[in-house]
Amino acid sequence: MEILGYPLPAILAQLVVGLVNGSFYAMLSLGLAIIFGLLNVINMSHGAMYMLGAFATWMGLAYFDINYWIMLLIAPVIIGLIGVAIEKTMLRWLYKLDHLYGLLLTIGVASFLEGLMLSFFGVSGVSYSPPSVLGGALDLGFMMLPAYRAFVVLVSVVVCLGTWLAIEKTKLGAYLRAGTENPELVGAFGVNVPLLVTLTYGFGVGLAGLAGVLAAPTVQVSPLMGANLIVVVFAVVVIGGLNSILGSIVTGLALGVAEAVVSMFYPDASATVVFVIMAIVLVLRPAGLFGKEK
Repeated sequence: MEILGYPLPAILAQLVVGLVNGSFYAMLSLGLAIIFGLLNVINMSHGAMYMLGAFATWMGLAYFDINYWIMLLIAPVIIGLIGVAIEKTMLRWLYKLDHLYGLLLTIGVASFLEGLMLSFFGVSGVSYSPPSVLGGALDLGFMMLPAYRAFVVLVSVVVCLGTWLAIEKTKLGAYLRAGTENPELVGAFGVNVPLLVTLTYGFGVGLAGLAGVLAAPTVQVSPLMGANLIVVVFAVVVIGGLNSILGSIVTGLALGVAEAVVSMFYPDASATVVFVIMAIVLVLRPAGLFGKEK
């Protein structure tokens, strides 16, 4: 069976490749949506934190002989602590100001971190091999899917859904949402709102670090690996809805698949399809597909 001249197995294989890419989009956009949706901060340093997560994984093995599985647990914590330090020392002073100040600050942080890593590792970067236990491939019938990429999809879906459930369906999530909408009232009930805000930012940044750890064995780990990706991820968040965490997850996965399909039938448009979709969504529904109209 063929569709537009392509055999069905080839199209299915491309859909799976898109799902893998969409997994990274979903996890990165999730962290970005949490930070904006709960803290109203446009975090343009998110791509740099993704890059630091990948480099932390590589440095753990190269300098300290710490294997991938341990770094999968501790690297997001390290990146999250960096985010906590940024929030406590710089970002928290800007919450009552225009969004532009937070945007400019995070752009500056990203430029500093990327420049710092460039001075040590250069543009070409370094490579990182997947763990040996995930070095094989799965036979899906229509393609051989590397086991590590299947692992990436599984972890991404579990983390994304778990985070959404924690924020939307638990008491802690209710405190987070209430604390950002009316911090004085929530503080009157004995909740430490500033600490809650700091931990929220650290968690959102930690998700970017986790995405970097997962990406390290699939890409060349380089200082600029997050610079272009952050633009696409921001577009994903806009399409899903800036105030919708579930929208970011669903849109990230869907746009990864859409990008892969377009690259198969019309390769020249694969780099711009996300932005075309964003423009259409903004015209028809400015709040995003899952966003709430104000």
